[in-house]
Amino acid sequence: MHRLHRLRQGALALLLGIALVAPAPAFADEVLVFAAASLKNALDDAVTAFDKSGALVKVSYAASSALAKQIENGAPADIFISADLDWMNEVAKHNFIQPATRKNLLGNVLVLVAPVDNKTKVEIKPGFPLVKLLGDGHLAMADPAAVPAGKYGKAALEELGVWSAVEPRVARAEDVRAALLYVSRKEAPYGIVYQTDAAADKGVRVAGVFPPDTYPPIIYPIALTAASKNPDAKKLLAFLESPEAKPFFEKQGFAVLK
Repeated sequence: MHRLHRLRQGALALLLGIALVAPAPAFADEVLVFAAASLKNALDDAVTAFDKSGALVKVSYAASSALAKQIENGAPADIFISADLDWMNEVAKHNFIQPATRKNLLGNVLVLVAPVDNKTKVEIKPGFPLVKLLGDGHLAMADPAAVPAGKYGKAALEELGVWSAVEPRVARAEDVRAALLYVSRKEAPYGIVYQTDAAADKGVRVAGVFPPDTYPPIIYPIALTAASKNPDAKKLLAFLESPEAKPFFEKQGFAVLK
């Protein structure tokens, strides 16, 4: 009887051992998208719609500069969406994208935002009194040294002749959504962001729109990375470029490029 009990225990242990070393069921590979922070609301909605196809998608949002550097350092992204051409050009120069898949996907507009309870309307024109408007506060904007939104903002302020005066008062954020948050939390009286960011946060309002001839065209290119082998990544890329995805971007204020 004791021998039979020991045999049963041994058989159970053997079965447990087999279960522990048996391979786990295979799941579809996750598609990893690296996307500019300003895309969050629109891209989240588009990915949710695509997820119904059964694919698994994860999106990592940050400044385009930070994402490009991560890709160059071997991060396993499948798709890269930059907020400007320069950072896509950078990864392309080092052969980190599949050139044939590259496309200019979206356009955007640069605006000056203020906390929602600030009803001041600002006419943005050469020499406009931005420093005076700031009072004792700072101008929130993405880091002009690296982040596309910051570079566009600096270009506009230089063109308007006010950059040198306002530069010491700039609160440099790691990305455009961080700059938006400074204003939404009333940590800064004004900030420079994209029109789509302003639409995504009820804590801010657009105080003024930068004339489009004061900064380079804002273009969001998209491409598969050179390392991507995931067939679902190609399907997602095709979906994001399709008429089906267009409403998700237009709802947030992006211009969908032909």
